[in-house]
Amino acid sequence: MYDFVVVGAGPPGSRFARRAAENGYDVVAFEKGEIGEPLACSGHVSTDVWEYVPDEARSELFQNRVFGARFHVGGPGSKPYRFYKREPVSNVIDRVGLDRALAECARDAGADVREGHTVTGIEERADRVVVEVSVAGGGTETVEARMVAGCDGPTSRVRRAVGIDEPEELLHGVLAFDPEPDDRDYVDVHLTAPRFFAWRIPRGDAGVEYGLAAPPGEDVSARFDRLTDAYGVDTERFCSGAIPIGPPESVTTDRVLLIGDAAAQTKPFTGGGILYGMTAADVAAETIDPTDPGTLADYEAGWRDELATEIRLGKLIRACYSLPEPIQHLGLRALSGEIGVHMDRPSSFLSREHLRRLLS
Repeated sequence: MYDFVVVGAGPPGSRFARRAAENGYDVVAFEKGEIGEPLACSGHVSTDVWEYVPDEARSELFQNRVFGARFHVGGPGSKPYRFYKREPVSNVIDRVGLDRALAECARDAGADVREGHTVTGIEERADRVVVEVSVAGGGTETVEARMVAGCDGPTSRVRRAVGIDEPEELLHGVLAFDPEPDDRDYVDVHLTAPRFFAWRIPRGDAGVEYGLAAPPGEDVSARFDRLTDAYGVDTERFCSGAIPIGPPESVTTDRVLLIGDAAAQTKPFTGGGILYGMTAADVAAETIDPTDPGTLADYEAGWRDELATEIRLGKLIRACYSLPEPIQHLGLRALSGEIGVHMDRPSSFLSREHLRRLLS
């Protein structure tokens, strides 16, 4: 019997598998397809991402550095409001490559990471969890573990199987790519999508990423086509996926925990969840003893101590996307310029560094 079955080998799952294996636990992780595929997430991340991958992987994953953002209340031709730092705010990376690098870290730590394995059933018992697995190419397996970590994304099968509440909201996100190289050092953000935004991210030699997210039913694809038409580009590799916003009151049961998008541990103001998910994975590895289900309460408390304030402040930022246009113009004009904020931490808006730059 394993100590942990990890369902999903994206960044949170691979990070937890690695850390749990490093702690001496017997870990198996199942990914339903090929790790990193299909792509459904942006590769725009804070520079903190490099703390989670080996130094030698950086040159392979890195695509571009970003020093700031241009916010638009309208489309590409509208007046931008520039926010910037004198050092990189973020990096653009190979998103598929990141997943694979993190999975290799888990394997190197001793975790058994298996591709082509789809979890089809979960049964919690008093002393264990029984997991049914369908194997690509035919056949099934039954695996037992003391605990299961559901890291299987926004529409988590684990979450639904054990009856954990759904996220407060699921947005519909789309993205696609223009292969034309672009090494500009800023992203463009358009506050034109209902209750969210659209974006343009230069990826150096890898081209340009265009994306948009909005609540389901808002004709997201048509809005995305209008965005790319306005930029005059023909995109390829169209991707689509759900973005969970707002974690449920509990992300654990007696022997199951959720991490990452499955737990809606995401930034409400961008939808990004890579760093939040891996932060929660570290908390889980530090606090949970698979022989003691009571330690799941320590995980619940720990990840909320790390992220709940940032998520709450992120919701306030997101509310500004829906303000009347005159107020948006006024706010962006007042706040634009050099900034001292961290892209993953809305609380940094109140930091001494940022307040000093606002006043100057």
